[in-house]
Amino acid sequence: MRRLQQEAEAFIHQMYREKGKPEAAGGRIREIAKEIQATGTYTHTYEELSYGAKLAWRNSNKCIGRLFWENLHVIDARHIHSAEKAAEAAREHLRFAAGDGKIRPTVTVFPQRNLDGEDPLFFHNHQLIRYAGYETGRGDPHSLETTHLAESLGWKGRGGDFDLLPLLIQEGEDIHMFPLDQKQDVQEIDIVHPEEEKFKELGLKWYTVPAISDMEMNIGGITYGAAPFNGWYMGTEIAARNFADSFRYDRLKETAEILDMNTSKISTLWKDRALVELNRAVLYSFQEAGAGIVDHHTASEQFRLFCGKENQLGRKVTGDWTWLIPPVSPASVHIFHEAYDNTVNTPNFFYRNNTSENKCPFIKSKDKSLF
Repeated sequence: MRRLQQEAEAFIHQMYREKGKPEAAGGRIREIAKEIQATGTYTHTYEELSYGAKLAWRNSNKCIGRLFWENLHVIDARHIHSAEKAAEAAREHLRFAAGDGKIRPTVTVFPQRNLDGEDPLFFHNHQLIRYAGYETGRGDPHSLETTHLAESLGWKGRGGDFDLLPLLIQEGEDIHMFPLDQKQDVQEIDIVHPEEEKFKELGLKWYTVPAISDMEMNIGGITYGAAPFNGWYMGTEIAARNFADSFRYDRLKETAEILDMNTSKISTLWKDRALVELNRAVLYSFQEAGAGIVDHHTASEQFRLFCGKENQLGRKVTGDWTWLIPPVSPASVHIFHEAYDNTVNTPNFFYRNNTSENKCPFIKSKDKSLF
């Protein structure tokens, strides 16, 4: 309980200091101390939950998009204790975040971890929206394990490349399955090229809201095991990672061939050229559809602004350089030539069952990809 009290005090002092009313922290800390003494834990006010979630984004070392941390929409779903209601809240999250195309950074926070270290609810999905992967080689290999779990619960996919997985929500000892409505819950974009008509033969598409759902959020010593969050995509995440990685959709050579590139030897730099064209296609397709997305050069400049603002406020920016540099043309952005302190601060988002490593709310876990 002493550690919880210390973490709570540190968070409350920080929040009230940053809000310009440090004198108010003492009273709230005393309230929390009494609650911890009586119950072994404490409950955040909505103001604390909201500010803590925003700080969790600001402290995410692997995230290049932290300039907008104060714009995070925080949905309080701590009253929900059933998987069915959680599925409804997840669908509402997706529809709200997608909006009319201008993606809204959003986190939906479900009940906190109990004193026994158990989460009342949590998601088995890596993201709220994700495509299935099959042993046949179709679909997304990253989703093989989740697909097997869904199939064990009775789900049957079509065996295609872009079959939407259902939501898999743990409630107590049971896993419950809820399908997503492809028209109402998911906004998908067909990927076409701005000049090459043949590009559409690749049959690529992707969804607009990358809502991470397999991480936990820690605020002032309180852990939320179910707190799905999203930002908007950076083009390289889809084009240079999801579509191009050999252990994902592996479409780089197909792209080069359909665009009539010479792939007879790697010194023709066909891989580099195909990567650029894939990125052009993704950015063009999202922009034509009016869906929010950012290119890696713009995102890098936004990160420069974030660092400048934080420095002006006397706050040290932490970061993981290996994740902040984009996977395409990294030396062309200023981040490549900088050094960052990778100290992990809280509040923050952490991998479930491994709180030693933090991750950006706008980066997909197990992939070196950006929001």
